[in-house]
Amino acid sequence: MKLSEFKFFQLKDDDVALYPPMHRDECKLMVVHKKSGDIDMFKEDGTTYLNFRDVLNYFGEGDTFLFNDTKVFPSRLYGTKEKTDAMIEVFLLRELNTDMRLWDVLVEPARKIRIGNKLFFDENGSMVAEVIDNTTSRGRTLRFLYECEHEEFKQSLYALGEAPLPSYIIERRKAEPEDIENFQCIFAKHEGAVTAPASGLHFSREVMKMMEIKDINKAFITMHSSLANFNPIDVEDLSKHRMDSEQMFINAEACDIVNSTKDKGHHVVAVGTSVVRASETAVGTDGYMKEFEGWTNKFIYPPYSFGVADCMIGNFYHPLSIQLMVECAFGGYDIVRKAYETALENGYKFGCYGDAMLILND
Repeated sequence: MKLSEFKFFQLKDDDVALYPPMHRDECKLMVVHKKSGDIDMFKEDGTTYLNFRDVLNYFGEGDTFLFNDTKVFPSRLYGTKEKTDAMIEVFLLRELNTDMRLWDVLVEPARKIRIGNKLFFDENGSMVAEVIDNTTSRGRTLRFLYECEHEEFKQSLYALGEAPLPSYIIERRKAEPEDIENFQCIFAKHEGAVTAPASGLHFSREVMKMMEIKDINKAFITMHSSLANFNPIDVEDLSKHRMDSEQMFINAEACDIVNSTKDKGHHVVAVGTSVVRASETAVGTDGYMKEFEGWTNKFIYPPYSFGVADCMIGNFYHPLSIQLMVECAFGGYDIVRKAYETALENGYKFGCYGDAMLILND
C-alpha cells in the first residue's frame, strides 16, 4: 500500500485528548467486528456509549490478554548551554555505558550543540553533561559528569526529567507532575521505554481484578517502545520504509500461556500495536510464539497475515502513523477506515490519552 492511503481523515485540535479521563477505564470503547464489518458503540439502552470496562464482556474463561510491561522513564529534560545559557531540550533515549554515564540522546535545537559543549541541568550546576559525539542530525552522545553510585545518579537525573508525552500534546500544553503516573501502565515493570504503550493505559486495577474473577489469563512481553513509533515516513511506497530497531524480550512463561490458549481454541488479545509487532516478530511458521531476546524493526502494514493474536485493543491514532497502519492491517483497511470515520462523527478522542478500539475476529 501507499503512504497517502493513510491520510484518509484529518484531526481538529478538539479531536485529540490532551488529558486522560479521570479514571483509566472510563474512556469510550468502540468494538469492530472485522469479518462482518459491524461496529458496536452503545450499551443495550442504545444511547449510552460503551466504556472501556465493557471490553471484558466480549471475553471469558480461558482467553488471554497479552500485555507490554515496559516501563517509561522521565526522559525529557531541559538544560542550558554553557556560556550562552541557551535553552536546550534533551531527550534521553537509552543508557550506553553505566560506568562512564554515557547516554544516547536527541537534542533540540541541534544546530547549537557540538562536540565539546557542556549542558547544565540544575541551578547549582551539579548535573552537567558533555557532548562527546554526533550520532545523527539530532542525535548526540552525552557523558554526564556526576560522581556517585549509579543508582543515585539515575535518581538525580530522573528527578530533573518529565513524562515524555508525544509532541502533539507538548505543542499544546506542558507536561505536568500527574503525567508521570498517568503516562505509565499500572503493570509496567521493566524500565526502558520513552513512550507509553498507550492501549495499556486504559487498564485499571479494577479491570485487572475483573479479569481474574472471569478466569481470563494475563501474559506479559517486554518491548521498549521508542520514538521509532513517531518518526515520519518519507517514502510513498511502504515496502521501502525501514523502522528503527526496538529492544524486546519474550520469555518461556508468556509463550506457554499464549500457545496453550491457542491450542484450546480461545482468544489471544494483543493489547496495543507494540504487542502486535513484538509477537509477530517472535511467531514461528507453526503459528506459535517463541522465546525471544533481541531487537526488532518489524513494520506491519496491510495486507498482512497474523500468526499469534486473533483480537486486538488499540487507540485511535493520527493520520500517516505507524500505529494506524498496524491497526488497519489487523482489522482490515476498509473496516478500520469506516470505524475512524464513525469515531470522528461521534466525538471519540484520538491519541495516547484518547478512546479505545477493540477489534474482534468475527
